[in-house]
Amino acid sequence: EAIPDPSVAIGKACEPIKLEMVIRGYLAGHAWRTYKAGGRELCGVKLPDGLKQNDRLPEPIITPATKADEGHDEDISKENILLKGIVSKEDYEVLEQYTRALFKKGTEIAAERGLILVDTKYEFGKTKDGKIVLIDEIHTPDSSRYFYADGYEDRQARGEAQKQLSKEFVRQWLIANGFQGLEGQSVPEMNEEKINEISERYIELYENITGENFVKSDVSNITERIEKNVLSFLNK
Repeated sequence: EAIPDPSVAIGKACEPIKLEMVIRGYLAGHAWRTYKAGGRELCGVKLPDGLKQNDRLPEPIITPATKADEGHDEDISKENILLKGIVSKEDYEVLEQYTRALFKKGTEIAAERGLILVDTKYEFGKTKDGKIVLIDEIHTPDSSRYFYADGYEDRQARGEAQKQLSKEFVRQWLIANGFQGLEGQSVPEMNEEKINEISERYIELYENITGENFVKSDVSNITERIEKNVLSFLNK
């Protein structure tokens, strides 16, 4: 509802809906890996033959995933969502409606920045009065994949990899340092140089996606700054 400080967001308490509403406009990532392995159905959605990696889909598809308390999230079809009673039919229809509307708007904003919104996920919850609301980040590099629009068609025609704007570079660093989130693996330690490098890349991502300059806030006395800003907000 408000951002009294760059490090603080004030919102409403919600009961999370245990679904990630994933929507895909292009055949990339997990969807491509499934397709490449011969799968022509994802979360109950049929996929046509003859597609290549990163091709645009005939229309965006919704491929939900469960929000697991432990372990990995898993793909789930609309049919199984309703069968398991994760949400009611009425609520699921609202989730689909919101997901498609948000993706449409996100696609339009991305196009203005010379980007293609490839796929993303939204998370929703219910307020105390039963209203369904968005409860998590939206269209960030952590939740979304982008391609650069310039040269997309040429790269597809030549069978070349697309220029991506996502957190993939962090994932590749983790893999190169022996971490894939598997049992028994430890998260590698990042030195200050790597942390600064990743911060700079994220600033670049922010500026590309929002079209705004990233202004670093004063962190010389961050605790005092946050306390002052939050108290000022609460006293209004």
